[in-house]
Amino acid sequence: MTHPAIEMYDYHVWEISRIIDRLKEIPEALYRKEIASSFPSIAKTIAHIYIVDTVWFRTLQGTELEEAMRLSWANKDELENAPLLELEEKFKRLSRECSRFLREQEDLEKRITLNNPYAGIRETTLAEIVMQIVTHGTYHKGNISTMLRQTGHASVMTDFMYFLYLKE
Repeated sequence: MTHPAIEMYDYHVWEISRIIDRLKEIPEALYRKEIASSFPSIAKTIAHIYIVDTVWFRTLQGTELEEAMRLSWANKDELENAPLLELEEKFKRLSRECSRFLREQEDLEKRITLNNPYAGIRETTLAEIVMQIVTHGTYHKGNISTMLRQTGHASVMTDFMYFLYLKE
Protein backbone atom coordinates (compact mmCIF):
# COMPACT_ATOMS: atom_id res chain seq x y z
CA MET A 1 0.00 0.00 0.00
CA THR A 2 1.23 3.48 -0.85
CA HIS A 3 2.00 5.72 2.09
CA PRO A 4 -0.52 8.61 2.32
CA ALA A 5 2.35 11.13 2.08
CA ILE A 6 3.30 9.74 -1.32
CA GLU A 7 -0.28 10.00 -2.53
CA MET A 8 -0.41 13.58 -1.29
CA TYR A 9 2.85 14.36 -3.08
CA ASP A 10 1.40 12.86 -6.27
CA TYR A 11 -1.57 15.18 -5.80
CA HIS A 12 0.80 18.15 -5.42
CA VAL A 13 2.53 17.24 -8.69
CA TRP A 14 -0.81 16.85 -10.49
CA GLU A 15 -2.10 20.12 -9.05
CA ILE A 16 0.93 22.16 -10.10
CA SER A 17 0.78 20.59 -13.56
CA ARG A 18 -2.89 21.62 -13.92
CA ILE A 19 -2.14 25.18 -12.83
CA ILE A 20 0.86 25.48 -15.17
CA ASP A 21 -1.21 24.14 -18.08
CA ARG A 22 -3.78 26.84 -17.35
CA LEU A 23 -1.10 29.53 -17.10
CA LYS A 24 0.21 28.57 -20.55
CA GLU A 25 -3.17 29.69 -21.92
CA ILE A 26 -2.97 33.25 -20.59
CA PRO A 27 -1.01 36.13 -22.12
CA GLU A 28 2.61 36.50 -20.98
CA ALA A 29 1.84 40.08 -19.94
CA LEU A 30 -0.83 38.83 -17.51
CA TYR A 31 1.53 36.15 -16.17
CA ARG A 32 4.00 38.90 -15.21
CA LYS A 33 1.49 41.67 -14.40
CA GLU A 34 1.65 43.29 -10.96
CA ILE A 35 -1.59 42.40 -9.14
CA ALA A 36 -2.73 43.57 -5.71
CA SER A 37 -2.73 40.19 -3.98
CA SER A 38 -0.67 38.11 -1.57
CA PHE A 39 2.20 38.10 -4.11
CA PRO A 40 3.06 40.81 -6.63
CA SER A 41 2.42 38.60 -9.69
CA ILE A 42 1.50 35.12 -10.84
CA ALA A 43 5.09 34.62 -12.07
CA LYS A 44 6.51 35.46 -8.65
CA THR A 45 3.99 33.19 -6.93
CA ILE A 46 4.77 30.15 -9.07
CA ALA A 47 8.51 30.79 -8.61
CA HIS A 48 7.94 30.98 -4.84
CA ILE A 49 6.23 27.58 -4.86
CA TYR A 50 9.15 26.08 -6.77
CA ILE A 51 11.76 27.63 -4.49
CA VAL A 52 10.05 26.38 -1.33
CA ASP A 53 9.59 22.92 -2.87
CA THR A 54 13.36 22.81 -3.42
CA VAL A 55 14.01 23.93 0.17
CA TRP A 56 11.97 21.06 1.55
CA PHE A 57 13.28 18.48 -0.93
CA ARG A 58 16.83 19.33 0.07
CA THR A 59 15.76 19.01 3.70
CA LEU A 60 14.24 15.59 3.03
CA GLN A 61 17.58 14.57 1.53
CA GLY A 62 19.40 15.55 4.72
CA THR A 63 20.53 19.13 4.08
CA GLU A 64 20.20 21.37 7.13
CA LEU A 65 17.15 23.61 6.72
CA GLU A 66 19.09 26.88 6.87
CA GLU A 67 21.51 25.68 4.19
CA ALA A 68 18.63 24.37 2.05
CA MET A 69 17.01 27.79 2.30
CA ARG A 70 20.22 29.59 1.35
CA LEU A 71 20.80 27.35 -1.67
CA SER A 72 17.20 27.45 -2.87
CA TRP A 73 16.67 31.19 -2.54
CA ALA A 74 19.99 32.04 -4.24
CA ASN A 75 18.44 32.12 -7.72
CA LYS A 76 15.11 33.76 -6.79
CA ASP A 77 15.40 36.61 -9.32
CA GLU A 78 16.33 34.23 -12.12
CA LEU A 79 13.34 31.99 -11.35
CA GLU A 80 10.90 34.88 -11.07
CA ASN A 81 11.98 36.10 -14.51
CA ALA A 82 12.26 32.69 -16.18
CA PRO A 83 9.86 31.78 -18.98
CA LEU A 84 6.96 29.66 -17.74
CA LEU A 85 8.01 26.71 -19.92
CA GLU A 86 11.46 26.73 -18.31
CA LEU A 87 9.93 26.78 -14.85
CA GLU A 88 7.61 23.95 -15.88
CA GLU A 89 10.64 21.83 -16.84
CA LYS A 90 12.28 22.62 -13.50
CA PHE A 91 9.11 21.54 -11.66
CA LYS A 92 8.97 18.30 -13.67
CA ARG A 93 12.61 17.49 -12.90
CA LEU A 94 12.21 18.30 -9.21
CA SER A 95 8.97 16.30 -9.01
CA ARG A 96 10.57 13.22 -10.58
CA GLU A 97 13.53 13.42 -8.19
CA CYS A 98 11.36 13.95 -5.13
CA SER A 99 8.88 11.24 -6.11
CA ARG A 100 11.69 8.75 -6.67
CA PHE A 101 13.28 9.74 -3.35
CA LEU A 102 10.01 9.29 -1.43
CA ARG A 103 9.31 5.91 -2.99
CA GLU A 104 12.81 4.70 -2.08
CA GLN A 105 12.36 5.51 1.62
CA GLU A 106 11.80 2.55 3.89
CA ASP A 107 10.17 4.68 6.60
CA LEU A 108 8.44 7.98 5.88
CA GLU A 109 7.66 8.20 9.59
CA LYS A 110 11.40 8.50 10.27
CA ARG A 111 12.04 11.39 12.64
CA ILE A 112 14.57 14.09 11.89
CA THR A 113 15.52 17.30 13.65
CA LEU A 114 14.71 20.59 11.96
CA ASN A 115 16.60 23.69 12.98
CA ASN A 116 14.45 26.46 11.54
CA PRO A 117 16.19 29.84 11.84
CA TYR A 118 12.77 31.51 12.27
CA ALA A 119 10.96 29.00 14.48
CA GLY A 120 13.60 27.01 16.34
CA ILE A 121 14.38 23.33 16.72
CA ARG A 122 11.81 20.56 16.51
CA GLU A 123 11.48 16.90 15.67
CA THR A 124 9.41 16.05 12.59
CA THR A 125 8.89 13.16 10.22
CA LEU A 126 9.63 12.90 6.53
CA ALA A 127 5.87 12.51 5.98
CA GLU A 128 5.21 15.78 7.82
CA ILE A 129 7.68 17.56 5.55
CA VAL A 130 5.79 16.18 2.55
CA MET A 131 2.57 17.58 4.03
CA GLN A 132 4.33 20.95 4.36
CA ILE A 133 5.22 20.84 0.66
CA VAL A 134 1.65 19.95 -0.32
CA THR A 135 -0.20 22.41 1.91
CA HIS A 136 2.18 25.26 1.09
CA GLY A 137 1.74 24.62 -2.61
CA THR A 138 -2.04 24.33 -2.35
CA TYR A 139 -2.25 27.60 -0.44
CA HIS A 140 -0.29 29.51 -3.07
CA LYS A 141 -2.03 27.80 -5.98
CA GLY A 142 -5.19 29.20 -4.41
CA ASN A 143 -3.54 32.63 -4.56
CA ILE A 144 -2.91 32.08 -8.28
CA SER A 145 -6.56 31.10 -8.81
CA THR A 146 -7.62 34.31 -7.08
CA MET A 147 -5.27 36.39 -9.25
CA LEU A 148 -6.67 34.75 -12.38
CA ARG A 149 -10.23 35.51 -11.29
CA GLN A 150 -9.30 39.11 -10.38
CA THR A 151 -8.14 39.59 -13.97
CA GLY A 152 -11.21 38.02 -15.55
CA HIS A 153 -9.74 34.58 -16.25
CA ALA A 154 -10.96 31.22 -15.01
CA SER A 155 -8.76 28.92 -12.99
CA VAL A 156 -8.90 25.11 -13.00
CA MET A 157 -10.34 22.62 -10.55
CA THR A 158 -7.61 21.14 -8.37
CA ASP A 159 -9.64 19.65 -5.52
CA PHE A 160 -8.10 16.57 -3.93
CA MET A 161 -11.29 14.55 -4.42
CA TYR A 162 -11.26 15.42 -8.13
CA PHE A 163 -7.69 14.09 -8.26
CA LEU A 164 -8.89 10.84 -6.63
CA TYR A 165 -11.79 10.48 -9.07
CA LEU A 166 -9.44 10.94 -12.00
CA LYS A 167 -7.14 8.21 -10.66
CA GLU A 168 -9.93 5.60 -10.83
